[in-house]
Amino acid sequence: MIFLLGELRREMNGAVADAMRYYGSRYGLNYGVSLPTIRSIAAKEPQDNDLALYLFKQDVRELRLAALHIAEPSKFEDSAEEWRNGITTSEIAEEMAFALLRHVESIEQLYHDWSQSGDELATYAVIMAATRSRIASECATLDPLPAIVARHPHSRLIAQAAVALLSTAMQTLPTGKIKTLIEELPPCKATDYINEEMAWRME
Repeated sequence: MIFLLGELRREMNGAVADAMRYYGSRYGLNYGVSLPTIRSIAAKEPQDNDLALYLFKQDVRELRLAALHIAEPSKFEDSAEEWRNGITTSEIAEEMAFALLRHVESIEQLYHDWSQSGDELATYAVIMAATRSRIASECATLDPLPAIVARHPHSRLIAQAAVALLSTAMQTLPTGKIKTLIEELPPCKATDYINEEMAWRME
C-alpha cells in the first residue's frame, strides 16, 4: 500500500482534486490522479484479493480505485457485500463495473441481487457492468428493467445506466423490441429521460 501510495502521489494534481471536491466528490484524501494513470499504475501489480480489499477500505480515492483493478474476479463472491458497501460515489460504481464486475462469473445473480437491493449506486454499478459483460444475457438484464426504474423513479444515474443497457441491446435486438421494452417502463422522471435519450438513437 505504501509503495502504491508513493507512485500515486507522484502523479498528484491539486487542481483536479479541488474541482472534484467542488462538484461533491468527497474522499478523505484525493490526489486528483487521472483514471488512466491509476489504471496504469495498478496494472503493474499482481492480482491479490486480500490486498485489494484492504486498499478499498482506505479513505483515499486513488487507492480505492486502484483496488478494483487488483481484485480477483474469481474471488468476488466471497466478499461481495464488502465491495457493495464500499460504493460511495458514482465514480467508484463506474470503475467497479469496468474493472471488476463485468468479469464476475455470477454477474446475472449479482445483477438480480443488487438491482433489488434499493441501493442506487450498487444498482448503477451492476447495470453498467451488464452493458460490458459477455456473460450476462439480455433476458436476465432487460426483463427486470421496469421494476428497477420503478424503484428509482427520480434517479438520473439509473436512467443513464438504462440508456446504456438499451443502447447496447440495440446491437442485437430489433428496434421494435427496444421500443416495446421502453413502453413497459413506469411513468416517471427517469423514464422521461430514457425516452428522450433513446428517441434519437432509434431514429
